Amino acid sequence: MQFVAYYRVSTQEQGRSGLGLDAQERAVTMHVRAKRGEIIASFTEVESGKRSDRPQLALAMEMAAETGAVLLIAKLDRLARSVHFISTLLLDPKLEIEACDLPAANKMTLHLMAAVAEGEAAAISARTKAALEAARRRGVLLGVRHPAKAGREAEISQSGRKVLRERADRLATELGPMIHRLRLDGQSYKQVAEHFTLINLPAQRKQARRGRTVWHQDRIRQIYRRYCAITPNVCAAGRTRAAKKSDTWE
Repeated sequence: MQFVAYYRVSTQEQGRSGLGLDAQERAVTMHVRAKRGEIIASFTEVESGKRSDRPQLALAMEMAAETGAVLLIAKLDRLARSVHFISTLLLDPKLEIEACDLPAANKMTLHLMAAVAEGEAAAISARTKAALEAARRRGVLLGVRHPAKAGREAEISQSGRKVLRERADRLATELGPMIHRLRLDGQSYKQVAEHFTLINLPAQRKQARRGRTVWHQDRIRQIYRRYCAITPNVCAAGRTRAAKKSDTWE
């Protein structure tokens, strides 16, 4: 069985939550190992679960649908916190979704669990608002945060984003030159993706032990654009060469 892994962390959860990035990766790895499957691609997003405009999730869903792989998440709320959004995903007949915390659940069970989770979240929110209003009436000054705590949360957020940026930069530095050479030879992003899939090039070092990697042209474009941002002079020379040959570069 093949899986496309999707990881999501929100800014404040990155360093404090039990569902930080490392914990999600461990849960996914154990799940795939138990199923004797393989992860063909993974996507990571730093975004709130309340937002539905998530490009990495869109790419993960597209790859899962195209390859027939299962979209795998560590926990249902990593997909989204909105039951409406989750319901929309579950209605897609081409998309199969599994959550590591609910390994035996079908789409109906996942929908019910999402509804229960949203109901609990709404109840907690209502109780919190009532408690804050009661405190305000008692004269408690709300909204004052300890400077050290505020600074620590900002540091955690920046640290999480920095780790993801460094991973993306490292991947772009490793694979960018190879993509650049293939682009100079006139290959499209789709052809580069097919070439990487054919030679079984892992998307990251630790993925080399997980089985075959299926590359997608959007992923190749994303990596190459990051490489061009790091080495603009190299890519500028490539554009000039392509222009002389009347080739399409972007």
